[in-house]
Amino acid sequence: MELQSPAIVMGVSGKPAELLELKLVLGDHVPVIKRFTGGGTVIVDEGTIFVTLVCNKDAVPQVQPYPRPIMSWSGTLYDEVFRGIADFQLRENDYVFGNRKFGGNAQSITKNRWIHHTSFLWDYEDRNMDYLKLPSRAPEYRSARDHTEFVCRMREYMQRPAFVDRTIKALEAYFSVQPVSSEAAVNGDPQTTTTTEFIPSTRLVSEKELEDAFASTTFERMAHTVRI
Repeated sequence: MELQSPAIVMGVSGKPAELLELKLVLGDHVPVIKRFTGGGTVIVDEGTIFVTLVCNKDAVPQVQPYPRPIMSWSGTLYDEVFRGIADFQLRENDYVFGNRKFGGNAQSITKNRWIHHTSFLWDYEDRNMDYLKLPSRAPEYRSARDHTEFVCRMREYMQRPAFVDRTIKALEAYFSVQPVSSEAAVNGDPQTTTTTEFIPSTRLVSEKELEDAFASTTFERMAHTVRI
């Protein structure tokens, strides 16, 4: 999947006023999307690689369908992908080389299935990081570093085709892997697809919502100034 212009993707409970530089976002008309999973906020564009694992709860027998076991297993999976490349680690739910993040994760767990998806920073524009505030809740290892000092580009460590090939090979240790077209992935197999209506919960945040959030923060700052 490739995006021709940047977009901002927030976790389901993310609050634009707390996480985004709304004046810049509104001025540049950057789309803001709320996904149905948790996790943090990320800028995505044509330099982002997305990997999503959608699994039945018993698909990986040794993994219990809870956040920590799934995250831990994903670290083992990608440890194989990045074996011999830099100092790969799973740190506080992030994938890092050393102490610099290049992959952010989010999950959704239901009764019978779980999803673990990752946004890998293959490449990015430094200026796009200006759209994000420093979050009030951040991993300890971040040490209050700004975005450009906290993240790194995956392309500086390995070639994109090598990443794809290594990921497929690592997955083959757990699953039967075969390529399908994007159309088939969306529409599913008629013989196995459920007839239950799918109601998407990922949504585009409206410009009015962003304007209201910006107005609210502006009012709060003005009120604080008056009190002082």
